[in-house]
Amino acid sequence: MASDTETPRNEDQSSAPLLRKVQENGFPSRISWRDFLSSDVDPDYSTGPLAVYCFLTGFIDALSFTAAFVWCGFQTGNFAQFALALARLENPRDFVFYVADWQALTSLVAFNAGAFIGRIGDRIGPHTRQWLISGTVAQAVFTIIAGICIQQSGQGSIAVARGEPSWTNGLTSVGLALMAASLGLQGIMAKRLNTQFSTTVVLTAMWVELFADPQLFHRRKTVSRDHKVLALVALFAGALLARLLLGKIGAPATLGFGAGIRLFVAAAWVFVRGKGEGYMRLYDEQPQDESDPDLSSGVATYGAV
Repeated sequence: MASDTETPRNEDQSSAPLLRKVQENGFPSRISWRDFLSSDVDPDYSTGPLAVYCFLTGFIDALSFTAAFVWCGFQTGNFAQFALALARLENPRDFVFYVADWQALTSLVAFNAGAFIGRIGDRIGPHTRQWLISGTVAQAVFTIIAGICIQQSGQGSIAVARGEPSWTNGLTSVGLALMAASLGLQGIMAKRLNTQFSTTVVLTAMWVELFADPQLFHRRKTVSRDHKVLALVALFAGALLARLLLGKIGAPATLGFGAGIRLFVAAAWVFVRGKGEGYMRLYDEQPQDESDPDLSSGVATYGAV
């Protein structure tokens, strides 16, 4: 007999039915898209999106460092640079903040602002699909607007010499701030998932954790080690690709490419396995009982989620 939560066969099917395996009776029951998006993902199955997050950290940092010698994700260096700038003020002959100092401060403040925005996820649910999707889309929006600002600034994408940044005006500073804010938001979203990928932004500690891992040289599969290696390789690949694209198409178009990757990650959160619910599938019709032939066929028409 069908459970009380099942929708009758003659009910309007416009709610985009999703089916999931229910352990009590052994066959699927219907949930709505709203319930599906409100459900939590399983962090253990979030390896793909988080690895791409690490890729994007390297990707965006490569752009900001190549143009302005400032990091958008690695805020330890920016924080130390700001301290050095304050220390120079003791000398009256050097009582000035250089462009690089202001940019480092801009990146630091914007990164923390993005991380603070990420606290919205604590109210929605930091593991829910709706937050992971909407938060990643917000990162993409920040990245797109950053590209527009840099394009409108009319300044170059590659610094001519060390100490002479190519991004020096207000529009590029806004673009730099938005790039840093996107990584701050990304960092807190990843941190809330509490995986081996950590924040996907601050990876210096990951080097230490990797070489301190007691299973570093084990030949068998080891999640604590393998995911750290994957994160570092992804970051390296992101920085490498960004620099190659930068020389071909410039920073605005490269940021547009990065925004596209962020939108791809946003869509990927739909397909991450849910916490404690197994895999969900979309079906054309709702099985009524165990004798229903549709149940025995069990063929998903739209693919597994």
